[in-house]
Formats: sequence, structure tokens, C-alpha cells
Amino acid sequence: MARACEVIGLSPPRRAAVQRVSLPLLVFVSATMIVLGKADQILFESLRASVTDTAAPALDVLSRPVAALGHLVDRARDFVAVYQDNARLAEENERLLTWQQAALGLASENARLRELLKLTPEPPATFITARVIANSGGAYVRSLMVYAGHENGVVRGQAAMTGEGLVGRVSEVGSRAARVLLVTDLNSRVPVIVEGPQQRALLAGDNSERPNLRYLDAGTGIKIGDRVVTSGQGGVFPPGLPVGIVASVDGEAPRVEPYVEMSRVEYLRIVDYGLANGLPNPVPVASRSGRRADASTGDQPGRR
Repeated sequence: MARACEVIGLSPPRRAAVQRVSLPLLVFVSATMIVLGKADQILFESLRASVTDTAAPALDVLSRPVAALGHLVDRARDFVAVYQDNARLAEENERLLTWQQAALGLASENARLRELLKLTPEPPATFITARVIANSGGAYVRSLMVYAGHENGVVRGQAAMTGEGLVGRVSEVGSRAARVLLVTDLNSRVPVIVEGPQQRALLAGDNSERPNLRYLDAGTGIKIGDRVVTSGQGGVFPPGLPVGIVASVDGEAPRVEPYVEMSRVEYLRIVDYGLANGLPNPVPVASRSGRRADASTGDQPGRR
């Protein structure tokens, strides 16, 4: 205010008088505007709208350079990101080419060794994809029911998998549906290998979320994070199917976290590795009841 008075050319006494009056005058004008705004909101809203409409073109002109500068900065960042991604992808491509050459060499060596040993090749695996229609996730059984059966080529003992790993095996088969026994079920036993120390074990379910490893040698050096795959022993599953990772080593037996979240499975891949005949066939109920009747009456089968 004092600078404004000097520019106008007021004398010192008048300048002092204006300074004394200006502050109360501004307070009065502000209070008057607040009271009028409360009394007549429509008038002030229209006035504010008029001011906004008047200032909008100027604000638009002023905002354009700022927006253009922001777009330029974003493009510069995108260019830097693309350059970094290109460099990273080129490095990964070079590394993958190195691994490709190593894999081709190992494949050729493996083929020569198979020919030298006259190794019988494993039969090719076939599979069908089936939708899960029921989940028996109770306290006493862990199984899934899929909408595929004998009509679709499903056989008892076939492996049930997802893209992440092994889920279980087919335990019961009907004409149009089948039941899959999960690896977490109390009755499930899967021969596995812990890949870190190359230790063979038996993956046993106990109806919990994490099955345990049994029959381990003492001092095997199993660590949390070791990968667990099927060993191929027992003739039910082929070797190398991913099962899970070691999640804990405390307690009586190490626990394994399966790769597959069993409660979220919607589709299963029923895989036929040609090993389904490795399981013994269940004894028919009629045969068992017939034997009991013969034993109770003392008669021998076939004699009357």
C-alpha cells in the first residue's frame, strides 16, 4: 500500500491517512461480500460463472504450454524406458541363445547315449481337459469330481494336473464322471525326490493344506524352498512331475507347499502316461460279500 501511494505521488500525511483507512475498508468490503454472498447466492454464482467464463480462454491459452511440456517430459521418459527395455531384452536374447545352443548340444548327446544304451523310449502322453464339478474339501476326504469318465477315455490311476503341477490321481471312474484323489488327502502316497539334496521320500497327505515328507534319511540337508518332483517309483507317476516346494522343516517331518491351490482348481488335465495299469484293481463288493457268505455257511464256492 505504501509503495502504491508513492507511485501515485501522495504526500506523507495523506499517505498515512490512506494507510489507516485502507485496512478497515478492505475488511468492510470483504465482510459485505460475504454477507451479500449468503443473502443472494444466485447473484454471486452468476457473477462467479461470468468471471470463470471470461478467464477460461486465458487459462486455456496459459495451460497449453504447460500441457505440451508435460507431454514432452512423458515422451522423454517413455523413450528412456524403451531404451532400457531394449537393452534388457537384447541381453536376455543373447543369454537365451546361449542356453539354446547348450540345450541343442545336450539333446544331441542324449539321443546318441540313448541309441548306445538301446534305451526303450517312454510312451507318449495323451490327455484330456475336464471341468471340476464338485470339491470334497471336508475334514475327512480331499478329492475333486470332474465331468469326464470312461466315455472320454479316463482310466483309474491317471495323473490329474494343472499348468502349475500335480494335483492327484484318478481314484474312481464312472461313465461320465470321475473322482480325483488329491495329494493332500489322508490316503495319498506319492514317491518323490527333493531336488536340492536329491533325496528320495514319500509324500504323504494328512488332510491338511501341506502334505509331509516321510522316510527321509538322517542329515539329508533339506532346506526351505527345495523343489519336490515325482520320482517315478511305484509305477504310477512318471519321474519329474512338479509337486511343490519344501515350506517348513520343523516338527516331525518337513512340510511341502503344493504348486497348485487345490481350492481354486476349475479345470484339470487328466494325463495318460501309460502307467494306469500299475495300480491293483479294486475287489468288487459282490465278490467280497460272496466270500463272506460262503465262509459263514461252510460251503465252498462252486459246490452245492
